[in-house]
Amino acid sequence: MKILFGTLLLLSLPLMRADNGADNTPINKIQIIGSHNSYKKAIDPGLFKLMLAKDLKSYKIDYEHIPLTDQLDMGLRNLEIDIYGDTKGGKYAHPKGMDYAPNQPPFDPQGEMNEPGFKVFHMIDYDYRSHAPTFKDCLTQFKNWSDAHPGHNPVFITLEAKDDPNSKAANMPETFTPAMFDELDNNLLKYLGKKHLLTPDDVRGKAETLESAILTKGWPTLKQARGKFIFLLDDQKRKRDMYMAGHPSLKGRVLFANADPGTPEAAMLIRNNAKDPIIPGLIKKGYIIRTRADSDTEQARTNDRSYFEAACNSGAQIITTDYYLKSSHFKSDYVVFFDGDDKYFRLNPLFGGSK
Repeated sequence: MKILFGTLLLLSLPLMRADNGADNTPINKIQIIGSHNSYKKAIDPGLFKLMLAKDLKSYKIDYEHIPLTDQLDMGLRNLEIDIYGDTKGGKYAHPKGMDYAPNQPPFDPQGEMNEPGFKVFHMIDYDYRSHAPTFKDCLTQFKNWSDAHPGHNPVFITLEAKDDPNSKAANMPETFTPAMFDELDNNLLKYLGKKHLLTPDDVRGKAETLESAILTKGWPTLKQARGKFIFLLDDQKRKRDMYMAGHPSLKGRVLFANADPGTPEAAMLIRNNAKDPIIPGLIKKGYIIRTRADSDTEQARTNDRSYFEAACNSGAQIITTDYYLKSSHFKSDYVVFFDGDDKYFRLNPLFGGSK
């Protein structure tokens, strides 16, 4: 299991902490490696065998991660969290996958899934095991880790609000509403705390818009951002527009939005294709971009490092992977890290940093 391998690695190597970098370096002039679907545990082997027999493409989700705080201890400074709305509680407490395959470990023995509030997992009924089943638990883990590591470099969190209002399935997720996004902001302030957050208001300051602030004044420095978490909403359509509505330049909001360049709310962007030729130009203007080194286990299965290399060369500040450790689910030497003493943090090569 990758969990066991990762734990042994952490015990056998010196702690690698990404807390270096000059104090006066703006946070858009660094480059970090982080994880994708960071909360995800492995699917039970018996259940996964049934899934694969039903749909051969299930191999795309055959991966897992070590606990969130272990990833932070390794030096990863980006994590990705998926949340599902559960305003009444209990909506996802009894996944059907538990009935499909026998002899699985218990699910939610503490009954956390019965409580109202956002839940954290990958797929309803199938890929439901998580290192932080509730968003409250996730944020509490972040806060406790941050308090234990004062002065850590900023941690970027990509947050995806999962729903599907067009689905006709009986087990469709709860559809996000403006009130739920307000509650999301409240959760971040309540369980993580303002002192641990770098928000759009902090970056905009007295500038007319958020975008004008990052394109002219620039981003805060590492010194100003240490000890902070920076959240980015991963959506380009309905949910993004809902989150921005009534909050010009994201005034009063906690998350940054994946807004279109040229709009008042634009500051952080998601460009999943690391080979997209427009990425370097956007970064040179002042935007922070998250991209991916691999997806759907494809690059790991073929040992294809070309997307990671393209991401590095593009200057994208945030590069995500499922393979900061080698897979134990299939044979592969694929693993993602920077050359040098710090494997997951460096000065950005697009601004003269090391390559």
